[in-house]
Amino acid sequence: MAIITTIDDFKPIYKRRVPKMFYDYAESGSWTEQTFRENVSDFEKIYFRQKVAVDISNRTTASQMIGQDVAMPVALAPVGLTGLQCADGEIKAARAAEAFGVPFTLSTMSICSIEDVAAATTKPFWFQLYCMNDRPFIENLIDRAKAAGCSALVITLDLQILGQRHKDIKNNMTAPPKLSIKNMINMATKPRWCMGMLGTKRHDFANIIGHATGVESLTSLSEWSANNLLKTLNWDDLDWMIKRWGGKVVLKGIQDVEDAKMAVKTGADAIVVSNHGGRQLDGALSSIRSLPDIIDAVGDDIEVWMDSGIRSGQDVAKAVALGAKGVMIGRPFVYGLGAMGQAGVTKVLDIIHKELDTTVALCGERCVDGMDRDNLLVPKGFRGDWEMMDKTSKQK
Repeated sequence: MAIITTIDDFKPIYKRRVPKMFYDYAESGSWTEQTFRENVSDFEKIYFRQKVAVDISNRTTASQMIGQDVAMPVALAPVGLTGLQCADGEIKAARAAEAFGVPFTLSTMSICSIEDVAAATTKPFWFQLYCMNDRPFIENLIDRAKAAGCSALVITLDLQILGQRHKDIKNNMTAPPKLSIKNMINMATKPRWCMGMLGTKRHDFANIIGHATGVESLTSLSEWSANNLLKTLNWDDLDWMIKRWGGKVVLKGIQDVEDAKMAVKTGADAIVVSNHGGRQLDGALSSIRSLPDIIDAVGDDIEVWMDSGIRSGQDVAKAVALGAKGVMIGRPFVYGLGAMGQAGVTKVLDIIHKELDTTVALCGERCVDGMDRDNLLVPKGFRGDWEMMDKTSKQK
């Protein structure tokens, strides 16, 4: 068995054990994948200031996210189709997160239903909501999440239309996968995955089928999304969703300072600086480069988190030092889940926690919440020095 010391160590195992279409679904971005790549590489441009001869005993990575105690400022992000990366994947990831002491967020596009995950766990989890045309369906999802005891609603704002993901199109990705000759040959090389799927009844979009108006079966995620995502979404639409929920709300998908200011006005409890993992607008700034300006603009008014690009505990430390109150991770836990199931997710969290704890210590801090920009060396121009077009020049 390979010795695993980093998140990247999971990837070859994950690739070997999971069908190609689901590996590609996670490990890809839209169009040229520029933003997908820079989400990760831009972290490398930030350096730490190492400190010595300071007391680093009695350290803690414990923190809070929207008032919830967490073992470290990390939450598992909503990831669609997680139950096809590994049989009952959402349940396994939720259990690992609960045992570790970090939040788990269930996607609307999950394979295991809200009720499935609630029955398999003992503590509240978070539920992620897409903004769709079918208002009765959204109301039903919110009510089901409330009935299941979910402690926060994460509303995704950056999916009014799907960014083109070339690999998903080329793989003709469906849920469950179509039994084409190409797919069957590939799945035949994944016996562990096949046995897991044969042992569960959960293969479809359980939160949607039988709940969305007129939907009794669903295979193509992209086709359904194209017809149902709310292209007319505006800030006023969030008002009724937030009121119907009546609890903690997180708005995910903020990349622009002006959008962040509008998000504050909704009364939400937190925002997530995110570009959907580079799967929406290719050519957008990486989340870590967008973060500082948004922190400066609204960080005193609302909790600001970030996701997209986190691959280590050091990345977590950098985001927190720049001002984020927490981060969300998607691909790292999917790598672990696809490679080793629930134990893999636990191992991913262990690795991130150890890296975070050691990094905080070597920066001369005893508490992760004590990290700030004084602990970093950020290159000049990291945020960007952009030529801004005003409306007058744009009209010319």
